[in-house]
Formats: sequence, C-alpha cells, structure tokens
Amino acid sequence: MKKHINIVLATALFMSSCTSLEVDVESQLTSDNFPKSQESFVSATGTIYKKFTETYGVGYWRTQELTTDEAIITARNGGYYDQGRYISMHKHSWNAADPSVQSTWEWGYSCISDANRVLNLLERAEESDLKRQFVNEVRTMRALFYFYMMDLYGNVPITSFGSAETAKQSTRPEVFSFIEKELLEVAEGLAAPATVTQEYYGRPTKWMAYAMLQKLYLNAQYYIGTQRYAESISYGDKIMNESRLALVSDYNSLFAANNGPNSETIFAAVYDANYSPGNAVTRYTLHSTLRAKYNLPFSPSNAMCTIQEFFSTFNLTGDVRNNTWLSGPQFLADGVTRIMNGSSQLNFTPEIVIVDEPTMDVGPEVNGISRGVRSIKYFPDPNTNSSTRFQNNDMPVFRLADVQLMKAEALLRSGGDINTAITLVNNIRSRAKAPLLNTLSLDDILKERGREFAWEAWRRNDLIRFGRYEGKWAFKPGNEGEHLRIFPIPATELVLNSNLKQNPGY
Repeated sequence: MKKHINIVLATALFMSSCTSLEVDVESQLTSDNFPKSQESFVSATGTIYKKFTETYGVGYWRTQELTTDEAIITARNGGYYDQGRYISMHKHSWNAADPSVQSTWEWGYSCISDANRVLNLLERAEESDLKRQFVNEVRTMRALFYFYMMDLYGNVPITSFGSAETAKQSTRPEVFSFIEKELLEVAEGLAAPATVTQEYYGRPTKWMAYAMLQKLYLNAQYYIGTQRYAESISYGDKIMNESRLALVSDYNSLFAANNGPNSETIFAAVYDANYSPGNAVTRYTLHSTLRAKYNLPFSPSNAMCTIQEFFSTFNLTGDVRNNTWLSGPQFLADGVTRIMNGSSQLNFTPEIVIVDEPTMDVGPEVNGISRGVRSIKYFPDPNTNSSTRFQNNDMPVFRLADVQLMKAEALLRSGGDINTAITLVNNIRSRAKAPLLNTLSLDDILKERGREFAWEAWRRNDLIRFGRYEGKWAFKPGNEGEHLRIFPIPATELVLNSNLKQNPGY
C-alpha cells in the first residue's frame, strides 16, 4: 500500500473497519455525531472520491480514449469482441442502447447523486471553517461530474437531493452556467497550498477549481457558441502566478507506480491496488509474455494498443515521451534475452492488420496478437493486486503542463502574444528533452497535447475542440457526423424520465 493516505484511502480503511458493511455511512450519523473533526469530515465525504476513482480508470477512461485515435481494442482471434462494443466506440457507430453509453451515464449521475446526498448531510452539521471547506470541496467535485456529463451528453439534468419531482433536462449552456457559478462561488473558499501536498492530494483545491474554469472557458466556443479565451487565459495566469506549482523534472515519475504528491499534479484519481482499486491499464494493455519482464504477479490480457497514425507523432529526437510506448522486437529487462511468443520473438508492430472486417479481428497468435504498439506510460507495477489485477499508479486529471498548454492555445486562438505561447509550449518540450519551436500553429499545439497527455482521458475533448473528431483514422471511415460529438441519452433513461429529449441525430 502507498505511504500517503488521502481522503479516498482513509475512507476505504474506515469502511473496512466497520462491523457491518451493509450499513450506509450516513445512517451512522445522528444529530449528536454530525461531522466535527477532520477525520469525521473525511469519512462523511470519502464515498464521493471512491465512486469517482472506481470507474474513472476503466469505464470513463475508455469512453474518452477508445473513441479517439489514441487507443483501440480490436478483437484478437475472437477475444475482446464483446458484442461489438469496442467496434462501435472506434467507428463512432454507437446508439442509445449501447452499454458503454448507459454505464458512463449511470456512473456520472451516481457520483452527482452521492455529492448531493453528502452536501445535504453537511448542511446539517454545525457551522465551522472546516465545514465550509469540505462543503466547497464537495461542490467542486460535483462541478467536475457535471463537466464530464455536459461534455459527454450535452443537455443533461441538474438534480438536487430529495426532490420528489422528476428531473428536468437542462440545455448545455444552462449546465455550463451552473458549473461556472459553482466554481466561482467556491474557489476562494478552497485550500490554496503552495503546491498540492500530501494533505490535499486527491482533494479539490483552489488550483483545481481554477484549472476547471480554465478548461471550461477554453471549450466555451464549442459548448455555448461564445468565445471565452480571455477568461481562460486569466485563470491560467492565476494558477501560475498565485501558486508555486512547477513542472517536475522527470516526466515519467508523474505516472509511476509509486507516484503521489508532487509540484505539478493539481488533481488526480488516486489508486491503491488493495484499498482504492480502479487503474487497470497494464492488465488490458500488455501481452501475457511480458509478465516476466516487469515481474508482474499476473498475466496481462493483451487488449488495448494505439494506432499507427497516432504513434507516428512520437517522432521528436530525444523526446523522453517516445519511451512511453513499446514497439518492435521485445526483450527482457536485460535488453538481450528475447521474449518469445511461441516460436517467434514478440514484436509489436505499429501497423494493425484486420483479417475479419465485421468483427475488427486481427487474427490468431503471432500474426495478430502482437499487432499494435503498447503503452507503458502508467508503468507496469510489480505490486499489482494479483487477483484483481489493479495497479497502484495514480492517474493525473489536471496538471500544470495542461494549464500552460491551455494558455498557449487560448493565446493563439485569440490573437494574443505569440512569443508567450511559444515559450509555454517550449517549457513542455524542454522538460521532455524535445527540440524547441521557433514558430507555433494550432496543429503544433494539438500534436503537443497528444504527446504530453496521451492516455490521460483528454483526447476526445481536444479532438472535438480542434474540429478533428470526424476525421479518419485506423478503421474509422471518417465524416460520421458532428452530432456524434455528444453521446445519445441512454434509451433506458428516456423511458424512466419523460422530461428527457433525445439529442439531435439519434
């Protein structure tokens, strides 16, 4: 288990110590024992973070990544066909009955519902600075969940705790305004550590609220049809000028199995293989024969990889981010002993060849199973839980690198200072030991975001903002239609709530 205990792990440990796991945390609280101490507030609010992390690293992550050029799950000799769910994600052929569309909606509103429940509980506690801080933290998390739902589904309900009325559907601009209002109201009441230290790692801070506002305003042209680049730049400046956040020198350390609080990560999904599971990247990405190379206690499942077009952008001389991928012939850790796949050496080829188009199947072992470059960005963890196959690597959600690249993009889009934009991008390249730029275009920024944030669940958001989501890549024909920039309201939700109207095009 990791040495740092954050709010997620503390809650998990609290829950595991209860004599009855069937008892709801809220039901254990009465008017005499409402939260008063730091520990009791952690216990009361921790379920929110647990719900967030347990799905963020697999279900939500796949919705944001498998629908882009960054990640793909092909069928491998019949395996991972899974009723075509990954085909629909890759080819943008989903519909309102798609299980991924349904499960991500359920996760988002489960998180929102729990945040509403906890806020109702906290409002009944005695007034104190501690109470106000935790209320602000929960409201920030709820804003994050609404941001995800607005980004994914567009027109979604804004719900409240204990309401007897069926939730009404709000327009995307209305949800945008709600998120903005919430963040503006709570930001100054959140903790503002110089950097995000152990105490606040995995918890909302002022810098997280600012980063979310920066992201919200950067996407405003797409979300609400109004440019808000000046505000996006302003909140990026607030983070850079008011905090002491700084890029870490070692890029790979941000994603290591023993990662944790650092000077760059503003907010992360915090994972512990035993107490806060949810990161399964290694399980689904690596080939089983790599078990010995990384001293893993299990055999990986060999599902996910990236596509040739995206991998080709990792072509900058000296760039340390090139090393986050496994391609070509594979060797054990000694760099000499060949890893054998049957009678042949394991060889990850960038090109993915389909042998059965309807099932998007790459075919049998050796010829097909080894197809596709694999990610080791979340470096394989030898302390992975052997039964669940979840690993310990935390997954950054907001980083200072994103703050800098968002500001550079907003400057470029709004006709701002090009030299400042180039400097910000070069900060990122310098850390990565990549060649520096003398000129800068929006295409340069998109490519840099791809290199810097690969597999960090921002690619779909980026491609939509840059007008590239309808593009052609791998086995996706392209020009599928702009209505696919948001997912359909799940069919089951339309049945349950007559106030909901299906998104256009579905």
